[in-house]
Amino acid sequence: MLRAPIVRGTQLLSKWSLRSFGVPTRRGQIHACRLSSQAASVLTKVEDYKPGDHLNGFTIEQVVPIPELYLTAVKLNHDRTGAQYLHIARDDSNNVFSVGFRTTPMDSTGVPHILEHTTLCGSQKYPCRDPFFKMLNRSLSTFMNAWTASDYTMYPFSTMNPQDFENLLSVYLDAAFFPRLRELDFRQEGWRLEHENNQDCNSPIIFKGVVFNEMKGALTSPEQLFGIHLQNKLMPSNTYSHNSGGEPLNIPDLTWQQLREFHATHYHPSNARFYSYGNLPMERNLELIDKLVLQKFDKIEPKTEVPNETRWDEPREFHVHCAPDPMAADPEKQTTISVNYLLGTITDQYESFLMSFISSLLVHGPPAPFYKSLITANIGSDYSAYTGYNGSTKDASFSIGLQGIKKEDLDKVKQLIEQTFDEVIQTGFESERIEAILHMIELSQKHQTTMFGLGIISSLMSSWNHDADPVTCLQVNKHVNQFKQSLKDNPKFLQEKVRQYFKENSHKMVLVMTPKEDFKKQTEEAEQQKLSEMVARLSTQDKEKVFQTGLALAEEQNKEEDLSSLPTLRVSDISPQLVRTHFDLTNIGGVQVQCCQQPTNGITYFRGLSSMKTLPDELLPYVPLFCGVITRLGAGDMSFQELAQREELKTGGLGMGTHLVQYHSDVMSYEQGVTLSSSSLDRNLPEMFSLWTEIFNRPTMSDNDRLSTLVRMSASDLAMSLANSGHAYAMKGASSSLTPVARLKQLMGGMTQVTFMKGIAECEDMMETMTKLKQVASHLLNKENMRCAINSSPEFMSSALSELESFLETLPGQAGNNEAMFVKQACGFVPSQERNHYELPFPVNYMSRGIQAVPYTHPDFPTLRILARLMSAKFLHREIREKGGAYGSGASMGTDGVFKFYSYRDPNSINTLESFSHSVEWAIKGDYTQQDIDEAKLSIFSAVDGPVAPSDKAMTFFLSGISDDMRQQQREGLFAANKQSLIDVAQRYLTPNAQVTAEAFLGPENTMSQDKAGGWKIHKEAM
Repeated sequence: MLRAPIVRGTQLLSKWSLRSFGVPTRRGQIHACRLSSQAASVLTKVEDYKPGDHLNGFTIEQVVPIPELYLTAVKLNHDRTGAQYLHIARDDSNNVFSVGFRTTPMDSTGVPHILEHTTLCGSQKYPCRDPFFKMLNRSLSTFMNAWTASDYTMYPFSTMNPQDFENLLSVYLDAAFFPRLRELDFRQEGWRLEHENNQDCNSPIIFKGVVFNEMKGALTSPEQLFGIHLQNKLMPSNTYSHNSGGEPLNIPDLTWQQLREFHATHYHPSNARFYSYGNLPMERNLELIDKLVLQKFDKIEPKTEVPNETRWDEPREFHVHCAPDPMAADPEKQTTISVNYLLGTITDQYESFLMSFISSLLVHGPPAPFYKSLITANIGSDYSAYTGYNGSTKDASFSIGLQGIKKEDLDKVKQLIEQTFDEVIQTGFESERIEAILHMIELSQKHQTTMFGLGIISSLMSSWNHDADPVTCLQVNKHVNQFKQSLKDNPKFLQEKVRQYFKENSHKMVLVMTPKEDFKKQTEEAEQQKLSEMVARLSTQDKEKVFQTGLALAEEQNKEEDLSSLPTLRVSDISPQLVRTHFDLTNIGGVQVQCCQQPTNGITYFRGLSSMKTLPDELLPYVPLFCGVITRLGAGDMSFQELAQREELKTGGLGMGTHLVQYHSDVMSYEQGVTLSSSSLDRNLPEMFSLWTEIFNRPTMSDNDRLSTLVRMSASDLAMSLANSGHAYAMKGASSSLTPVARLKQLMGGMTQVTFMKGIAECEDMMETMTKLKQVASHLLNKENMRCAINSSPEFMSSALSELESFLETLPGQAGNNEAMFVKQACGFVPSQERNHYELPFPVNYMSRGIQAVPYTHPDFPTLRILARLMSAKFLHREIREKGGAYGSGASMGTDGVFKFYSYRDPNSINTLESFSHSVEWAIKGDYTQQDIDEAKLSIFSAVDGPVAPSDKAMTFFLSGISDDMRQQQREGLFAANKQSLIDVAQRYLTPNAQVTAEAFLGPENTMSQDKAGGWKIHKEAM
């Protein structure tokens, strides 16, 4: 919800992603790495070019080295079509490509969203059904996705393999520019009228379609609904007044012809922005793009420009509704209010930087003025959705408000917001607050991530989409220096900007959202009325066409496809040997310490793990809350605001989290504990450990009001996560009766924890909870059962270990650990078959089935892993997504010893469980080829061999005890798997009664679970 200071804004209020195979952060932060000799050659080559040079049909416009990010940016324009191109040359083998289009819908039928889905259902060169999904299994990509923002659609991928890059480039370009856009694909992905049972013409006609069901599920989230209303009403005069993802009631108004017309006018090179990144030659990319696409088009005027919003003369206020939150701690506190301001255009790079910077000063963390006035006042549960700066639309905006308040507190919140702005204008910001934000910028530039290139385009696309200079946006230090000079020239510079943006801004909107008891009923009735009206207009011939179209689509979905046109890598392209990571183990004062020397670019990363082996079982549910609050209560002589300030000034954050891992060699053994994680610039390492020292030795555990604030925020976050992460909760529920570690994950991170936190949030007095947290602290905040890890540069490792030693000497307890893991054997745990339905007012389901399986080092583990991927790609995707209309589905073999099936935003329940069963029958039948098996292996290896950031090297061993030797053995098992071994494990583990099986789902009232003979337990406490 809060925004980082250095990049322009959230990607969007409503970003609809086609596939759930990894989504970039809403604000891809820009990070840098150390310059190597290879990087020097990569950069030197492009720096030899000059503006005006011609290359493969392009003219170079800019060549700009950006030393603070260790890259060179090259901006080009295609001579024939006017297509824009940005290349980032950098020493990074995880190469990225993206093509984006400005897509500006003028209604809420979801045309850009449905088009995004349908373009990837086959193209002229690759005429198979859904080549996008097929390439996931024929590639070693590190990222593949596509998404629709409010005003653009983007198709990015990344890979470390040069041949794979060209394969994916060809598929992506052909999909975007030359899609088949068949009507049956539109009906499958968008919407259709179809009989509930498509084989029975007497069954009811209903709405079906992947996007239709996706949007029904998405709009059950109060936060998502609030964000859409916010954007629509703040910018009512152009494209932003519509929902680019599609409103379920409007989606059925879209015709196939309108979809095709939208593609013709928007997916043209003259309306495109191409992007490439990494260490592959720019020249080859330009040659391929010109040859495959651009030579076949001429320049047009796309007329997709978005005008600036007409400014209001006076503020406006709107009141909207949502469904009641069944997980709300207080039913009387479900109102949300947000005060919103339309700001300047995002094409002004420096002004955008300023607005984002000021937003961070105003709302980010406990020292921020609005945190002090709104959050600590304990009026609401948290900031309202989309609080802070938003630069995803042409005109930026800023929002501030609260959720989880009483209706009678609305005026009070408005007054507090006005008073806070007045106080900031009067007194300004503390210098330490400004320094803290600048420190965060410096740290973010040095911190290395594996998705750096993807982060760049994710952060640039919103402004570049409106013809801002993307190169200028990357020049962070230029903006920082200009900001420092502005502040030096005028000490009240920031106060004047706050006055300009907020007090003198008449384009101000108050948005209030309150629950309405019959909201869900009215929504369902409106959909039913829409359906009834459309069905009533059907003639006898129309109804026959509906039936025949349903049959034709089913026949198409069942066809065996010829995939020979699709490019693919081979398993033989994968190295048989693991790339190993060297690290050292040492002992400091009885504590085992793992040391991994990496090129960390002047940052040291610290991890600690404190075992829960002595913690009584009755305290286990409190551990997630303890982890969430212990670094946010204050420590030593520091209040929680002062601690937060020091944390931002000297570190990259102090984090603590729950640690639950199954022992790699036994499903009945596990490790439970809490992890510590933090980082700092090398120069600030003593201050970072000093903060940890205070937290361990003198935590402030007496402020019940502060705890009450944090409890409400945590409970609210959990409740809000259900709509977007329902499949994860379903999988935890299905696994919880099968292995000890899965039971603990349900207790501390599943629906059990959601309900537990709801109960705590309902308590007016936090004294008992604080007492429990103190007891947790007495078991965990010591060095008796601790191990640590340091990732730092070779030249600084000695100093880092010295600082760590000083820190450990201050901790209470007697250390004596020489173990790699603190393994606990489960006593008395017996796997059992359970069926749990968590009844929630969603219009869709999240289904899961779990089957007890094997630990990581078991010889069958790699085969089960491949089988899960094979079943996902070759059976479940077709049956549950294409035929059933669910947004997502799959199977996985996790390290918790459970083989899991799942579906996401699924209109079905019984049919989906049957599909899970049929997938097992399919697997045992062996009706798949060696190519299918190889593709499953490629998909697994793309994850196994994915890039790892220097900060995360050797963390697999530290956290789970899985060594490189074990990983090599796993690798050999993946290579060795064949059809017979896949059939064998399917028979031994997945057939009925072979192993213990359990099921769970989240969703609305369901006749299936109400049937007592089915053995379902319905959890209604959430309703």
